[in-house]
Amino acid sequence: MKKWLYAAGLGLALAASASVQAADKIAVVNIANIFQQSPQRAVVAKQLENEFKGRATDLQAQERDLQTKMQRLQRDGSTMKAADRSRLEKDVMAQREDFSGKAQAFEQDNRRRQGEERNKILSRIQDAVKAVATKQGYDIVIDANAVAYAGSANDITADVLKQVK
Repeated sequence: MKKWLYAAGLGLALAASASVQAADKIAVVNIANIFQQSPQRAVVAKQLENEFKGRATDLQAQERDLQTKMQRLQRDGSTMKAADRSRLEKDVMAQREDFSGKAQAFEQDNRRRQGEERNKILSRIQDAVKAVATKQGYDIVIDANAVAYAGSANDITADVLKQVK
């Protein structure tokens, strides 16, 4: 008898919680779409390009110089004096190590800055989602990529995009 009462009580509790959950207003927003259409994204991309342009140009010039030396070593290495070939090989190895270190540092800095700027934009989008959801009375907002199906009546993507712009 106790098990039956316990099961009935549990069933009522689950039914009550399901009806409470159904009362929540749920909206859907496509964060990726908003991010792609964000005007700040293009501005940031241009800003980052200008920020890293000098280093990228230097790396390209260093790479061309290194390739020229490697081609010269490959082409003329067999006819060069041993001392000259050895000096050129050491120069190529040193320049290759230097280039590799600079290229790796460049990639890390570039990736870090892109992440910082992406997070700033996503933070603005998140603030806009909160503002629109609060204004329209939604209790829960879910990313459209995490939902199998949602009706267009609950999609607040366009409103959030207007808020972000």
